[in-house]
Amino acid sequence: MTSDDAMGLPTRRVSWWLYLVTAAAWMIIAWVVLRFNLRSVHAIAILAGVVILIAAVSELFNMVTATDWKWLHGIMGVLFLITGIVALFHPGNTFVWLSAFIGWYLLFKGIMDIFLAFATKDDNEAWWLLLVVGIFEVLIGFWAAGRFGRSAYILIMYVGVIALSRAITDVVTAFRLRKLQQAEDAVETTLPLMPKAAAGNVQVRPSTS
Repeated sequence: MTSDDAMGLPTRRVSWWLYLVTAAAWMIIAWVVLRFNLRSVHAIAILAGVVILIAAVSELFNMVTATDWKWLHGIMGVLFLITGIVALFHPGNTFVWLSAFIGWYLLFKGIMDIFLAFATKDDNEAWWLLLVVGIFEVLIGFWAAGRFGRSAYILIMYVGVIALSRAITDVVTAFRLRKLQQAEDAVETTLPLMPKAAAGNVQVRPSTS
């Protein structure tokens, strides 16, 4: 991508610190969720559904603002939307089914994070953190989706894990976006000082989250 193209990247419209704000919000949500003292499937299903629907909105926002992998964010957003609606309005009669819904979410999210970690390895210094989070999500997802007895406390913990993993993902995204925007600013500052032919060959690696 040339420097002229880089100046028009969609991520230029999004401030990198906005993702730190959302990460802080997810941390607060995780803290609040873990303090809940719920005992019924219905109440926990509403809690899980709301949190997953917020995550779906976040993925759809990423689909609009990302420079690449828009299709992946879009697919995840739709899957999270469906999962959140099902958990919210049709949780089933047992903790087992609710665990399955939450488990599917964590599996989808973990697979996406692992994929993005390797896909952005060259320009993402924190790719390993995204990989660790993704593996953790997949493991928790398999365990949550298993047909075993689950207590209300464990289900609430699952919802807290969802919020916490979103917080970590947004922190990684914030610093990747900051690095990209700093590189673009450096190119914009340098271009007027460079010969026109050389300036046309300058490339800026786009963000993929």
